[in-house]
Amino acid sequence: MSRIAESELILNARGAVYHLDVRPEELAPTVITVGDPDRVQAVSRHFDRIEGTFRHREFVTHTGYIGERRLSVVSTGIGTDNIDIVLNELDALVNIDFITRTVREEKTSLQIIRLGTSGSLQENIPVDSFVVSSHGLGLDNLLPFYTYHNTPEELLLLEAFRGQVNLQPNAARPYLIEGASTLRERFSVEGFHTGITVTCPGFYAPQGRVLRGILSHPHLIDQLTRFSFENQHITNFEMETAGIYGLGRVLGHECLSVSAIVANRVRQEFSHDGNAAVAKLIEKALEIIAG
Repeated sequence: MSRIAESELILNARGAVYHLDVRPEELAPTVITVGDPDRVQAVSRHFDRIEGTFRHREFVTHTGYIGERRLSVVSTGIGTDNIDIVLNELDALVNIDFITRTVREEKTSLQIIRLGTSGSLQENIPVDSFVVSSHGLGLDNLLPFYTYHNTPEELLLLEAFRGQVNLQPNAARPYLIEGASTLRERFSVEGFHTGITVTCPGFYAPQGRVLRGILSHPHLIDQLTRFSFENQHITNFEMETAGIYGLGRVLGHECLSVSAIVANRVRQEFSHDGNAAVAKLIEKALEIIAG
């Protein structure tokens, strides 16, 4: 196998991967990702024991145990550009030998579960509720830089989206990836909505917000809300899910995204206590993940 150069896989002085500052033995096989670095402690405070904490820039990692279940929680920051860093470095930690700088013959598949916040695109999905993403539909440009393959079902769904949602040709090249069904089944419990999550490359115009900039897609929210194909609907949008699902497909990891709804864009409502909604999501999700 060819050796990966120092310029491509960057390790720091203690032999940890560059951005995360984590060594292979310091990562658990189940990884929870959160956007906000401060939210890492909100997750790890539920651990029975913490074995290690690591921080570099916005990337914070805590590894520990709930009972016998070993978990890591990692902050990604905002956006699929950061997801590109985090997913590749998580994969490197388990699938590249840092001594020889070669890809391991036997691959390891991580379970990666995003616990984040999101905006609802359906009137009947209120603020402070929870959504499990059946698919990630990317309006960002991350995944087209990789070689990947869609299932026939994904291609049909993507074609329906392109037919119903009018995007300017230079705005985005939409892609769609399904989340891990094995993980999604574990969240098929009361209190969780399920649907397609759209991932946007920004918070304002890409999500249809108008401050002073003029929108090139003024009807985007209405089109996303009305989208329907074989009883599948777009439930919410945010800024990371499709990147996680896409790189999970490319690198061979099981990925799921679960969101607390802090805004309803149809009702134009925002949660009065988004932190409480996130705290409740963390508690419920950890019960499922560690149970």
